Amino acid sequence: MGNSFTCISHEDEQRPKKSSGSRRKGGGSNSGKYIRRLSLIPSFRRRTLLPSLSCSGSSSTSSSKKGGIKAKKKIRERHHQDHHGHDKDSHIIQEQTLAATNLLFNQTPRNSNSVVPPNFRRSTSVVYPSTQSAGSGTGSGPVSAAQTPKKSTSGFVKSASSRQRSSTDPLIKPNQLVDKELNKVEGAETKRFVLVHGGGFGAWCWYKTITLLEKHGFLVDAVDLTGSGVSSIDTNNITSLAHYSKPLLHFFESLKPAEKVILVGHDFGGACMSYAMEMFPTKISKAIFISAAMLANGQSTLDLFNQQLGSNDLMQQAQIFLYANGKKNPPTAIDFDRSLLRDVLFNQSPPKDLALASVSMRPIPFAPVGEKLHVSEKNYGSIRRFYIKTMEDYAVPVSLQEAMIKTNPPEQVFQLKGSDHVPFFSRPQSLNRILLEISQIPARKSS
Repeated sequence: MGNSFTCISHEDEQRPKKSSGSRRKGGGSNSGKYIRRLSLIPSFRRRTLLPSLSCSGSSSTSSSKKGGIKAKKKIRERHHQDHHGHDKDSHIIQEQTLAATNLLFNQTPRNSNSVVPPNFRRSTSVVYPSTQSAGSGTGSGPVSAAQTPKKSTSGFVKSASSRQRSSTDPLIKPNQLVDKELNKVEGAETKRFVLVHGGGFGAWCWYKTITLLEKHGFLVDAVDLTGSGVSSIDTNNITSLAHYSKPLLHFFESLKPAEKVILVGHDFGGACMSYAMEMFPTKISKAIFISAAMLANGQSTLDLFNQQLGSNDLMQQAQIFLYANGKKNPPTAIDFDRSLLRDVLFNQSPPKDLALASVSMRPIPFAPVGEKLHVSEKNYGSIRRFYIKTMEDYAVPVSLQEAMIKTNPPEQVFQLKGSDHVPFFSRPQSLNRILLEISQIPARKSS
C-alpha cells in the first residue's frame, strides 16, 4: 500500500527459529526472519485517522497478494470484535482533527515564529482573593499584602492588554511617554542639581538619587567635601567651615555667570549649603534641606544639637570623639561606633546600604561643627528654601527638625513618612518625587 519499507523488530529477532519444514509451508524464499511492513503515514494518523491501516504482519515477504488481503481482513474483523463502533469514532475524530488543524493554520500569524492556540486568550493573570472569600477561610478581614495570591478556580481573567483598541482611544506616538518625562525638565527653572552630603558621608551616598534624577533628564553633580569621600585631606586637620566647604565653593566659582542650580544638602551639609548661599546667591535658584542643619544667623551646628542634649542618648552613645592634638585640647573630629550605625542612622535602610556606609564613612571635622554661621537677609535670605522632614529619624529627631523650621521658616515643608536619617537609602523613590516636585515650582515673578 503506497510507499513502504521493511524492518526487523527486536521482538522478532528474539523469537525462536522454526524448523525448515514449517518455513517451507509458509511459502517464500526469505522466510528465515519475521518481517514487519511499516507504512510511511505519520504516526498520529495511524492511531487516530486510519486505525485500520496500521502495521499488519505477514509470515513472509513473498506471500501472495491474496494471502495478504485475507490476513488484513482477519485483523480488521478481530479489531472490530474488540472495539465496537471504533470505525465510526475514528471518522468523527478524523473530521474534528482536520477542522482543528485548518482553524489553527488560518489563525496562526504568518509573521510569528510561535503558535498561539486560537481559543485561548493571549494573556492571563492571577486573581487575588476577595475579602469575603478570605473571611470564609481561616479568618475574617481584609487580605494582607504578605499573603500568597491564590489562583482563581473559575479560570483565568483576560488582561486589559488584550482589549481591542477602540476608535476613540488616543494614538500613542513612539516617544510620547519619554517626551512626557522630559517635559518635567523643560518646565523646571534649571536642569542642574548639586548634592551636598552630610557629616561622615561622601558623594557616594547619593548614587540612587543621581540615577533617578538623571533618568528624568537632569544634570547632577555630587561633591566630596574636604576630608570626605575620596578627599585625601586628614579630617583632623580641617579647622574652619570655609576649609570644609572649599570643594563646594570651587564648584560655584566654575559655573557660568548666568547659570543657576538647585542646591540640595543633608545633615551637616546644610551648614555648608548656607555658607555657599551667602557667597553665591545669584547662582542658586532653590535650596533644599533634607533633615539638614538649617541654621539661623549667628548659630552653629553645635548650638543646634545642644538643644537636644540629654534627649537623644542613643546618638551620644554612637559618637566617638577623636583628639589628634591630645585630650587636653578640644576634639578634632567625631566618628561613629559602627555597631550602632543601624540603630542611629540606618534603622529603615537596606542592609547593603548599611554595609556600604560601614566601609565608606569617615570622621566629621569638629571645628566646622562649632563655628557660628553669619548670613544676611540680602544674600542668604533671597534664596527660596524648602525643608524635607524625615519622620523615622533617630539622629535628628522630628522635634529638632521642627525647631529649626520654626526658628528659620522655609517657603514650604515636605514629609517623608517611613524614612530614617538617610532617605536617599531608605526612601529613594519618594525623595526623588519630592525633588522633582520642588524643581517644577515656578520662579517668582520679579516685582
